[in-house]
Amino acid sequence: MANHKSALKRIRSNNAKRLLNKYQHKTTRNAIRNLRAITSKTKAEKAFPEVASMIDKLAKRNIIHNNKASNLKSKLAQHIAKL
Repeated sequence: MANHKSALKRIRSNNAKRLLNKYQHKTTRNAIRNLRAITSKTKAEKAFPEVASMIDKLAKRNIIHNNKASNLKSKLAQHIAKL
């Protein structure tokens, strides 16, 4: 257990940040899953910019790696092109 006041505060703030990161990451994963489930090309093309934006925000906040974000967006774009 932490002994210093600042360490206790760090534990609290890390926990709050962890919960927010977890929520944002899970929300983005669900959006990606929903985009992959869409069978209409026009609907998928409309949804893609929003999902790509969510992925970019995760990468900007270091929740996921930049390369992973690029790979996800690339795979989604390929998926939409195949529809």
